[in-house]
Amino acid sequence: MIKVIIADDHKLVREAWNLLLSRDKRLSIIAICENGFQVIEACKTLSPDVVLMDINMEPISGIDATKAIREFTDDIRIIGISVHTDLPYVNALMHAGANGYVTKNSSGEEMIRAIMLVMDGQQYFCKEIVDILGAV
Repeated sequence: MIKVIIADDHKLVREAWNLLLSRDKRLSIIAICENGFQVIEACKTLSPDVVLMDINMEPISGIDATKAIREFTDDIRIIGISVHTDLPYVNALMHAGANGYVTKNSSGEEMIRAIMLVMDGQQYFCKEIVDILGAV
């Protein structure tokens, strides 16, 4: 079973990802965090396999939370989630140590695919980002 932490500052988004991902028997949602502080602490105490990390959280952004997590482990897979499709956001998160990037326009099915691929050691970019990268 893949242990997942969901980190997003919007309650509806957290609940939606929880509902969608809980349907997959391979996944176990072990924590739901509403800010960067909570996700860093949850990673230290719960040792998740994957974190779904919103980029825009306060007071610690998902980018800074990713950097903080990378200071104590490389074992946790981190997938950025954002409304942003701008490449500077993608690059900043990946440079911070993330393993993938999925926009909030993506489906639950695509997020599950992202989780499985990063667990397999691959990087993952959702179709929306791949299309933008291909156009550059």
